[in-house]
Amino acid sequence: MVAEAPHVSKETLASLEATLLNTSGKVPLDKRYRALFTIKALQNEHAVDIIAKGAPTDVLAPLRYLLSHVFKCQGFSDDSALLKHELAYVLGQMNMTSALPVLESVLKDKQEDPMVRHECAEAMGAIGSLSSVPVLQQYVDDPERVVRETCDIAIDRIQWAHSEEGQKHRAQSQEGDQLYTSVDPAPATSGLLSGKGAPADASESNIAKLKAQLLDTNISLFERYRAMFALRNIGTPAAVDALAAGFSDDSALFKHEIAFVFGQLLSPHSIPYLVEVLRDPKEADVVRHEAAEALGGIATPDVLPHLKEWLVREDSPKIVRESCQVALDMYEYENSNEFQYADGLDTTHTAVAV
Repeated sequence: MVAEAPHVSKETLASLEATLLNTSGKVPLDKRYRALFTIKALQNEHAVDIIAKGAPTDVLAPLRYLLSHVFKCQGFSDDSALLKHELAYVLGQMNMTSALPVLESVLKDKQEDPMVRHECAEAMGAIGSLSSVPVLQQYVDDPERVVRETCDIAIDRIQWAHSEEGQKHRAQSQEGDQLYTSVDPAPATSGLLSGKGAPADASESNIAKLKAQLLDTNISLFERYRAMFALRNIGTPAAVDALAAGFSDDSALFKHEIAFVFGQLLSPHSIPYLVEVLRDPKEADVVRHEAAEALGGIATPDVLPHLKEWLVREDSPKIVRESCQVALDMYEYENSNEFQYADGLDTTHTAVAV
């Protein structure tokens, strides 16, 4: 079931906008993240009209306005690819077709960071409109591997979403009977779609079968992802070990998704694998960034030194440093008595003054 959107004042909306867009130039990235996920929950067109600056009363208009500023505005001082990629992710999770024009525009911009373009393509796949297929097909031969692989997966996901199995799963999802509420780039293999499989699904033989599918480079990435999300839904230490075997793949996209899945599982059993990825200077930045955020979500004391170290190391890439900053804020939240991570409605009274 969809939670009812909170009612907020125009003053609060203006403060959220100021926080996300960092209009003061002094808002830390982690606070902007929290503002973004607060805005994600504001499914009320009347509450967001002020952010839309007179745009039509469309629930996504404010986010398109915010995205256009972050992606395009010459006067916007921030150049964080991490934040832009997260904005695209949020639009995909909102699952609204009115977001497609801005996502398509950024995907087409070859001057944009490949990680941001990849996230736009993935968001298009999450939204699942057949109208996106021709656009995605234009980039299946993109020079950037992470972009072309994402477009391939997104096309397969859209086609699956409109299949008999996909339509049935959508209907079941709306009933709220799901282990994970995220819109994933690929569904788990049949039988584990909802995350509530039979005991036999966690058997040694079935995990070995899914691991073989996960690592099989002769099949499509979409099918390999299906095994990945099935192993996530099983969630046992043996399933974590099977998933970690995927870190030996040569696809940064594939490895970053494994790290993301570990961030969903929140299993302490995955910590050694994630720390190894974070600390590997030869690993792609997009994979290391996802490992950092997963560690922040797991939030056990043994992850803290690693996040603090890579936040300040001189050889830490920008996206890794920023991810450690966000991860440390997640760590604080997970070890606090705060009610929710998206706390913008509780803190907006200070945002304008920051």
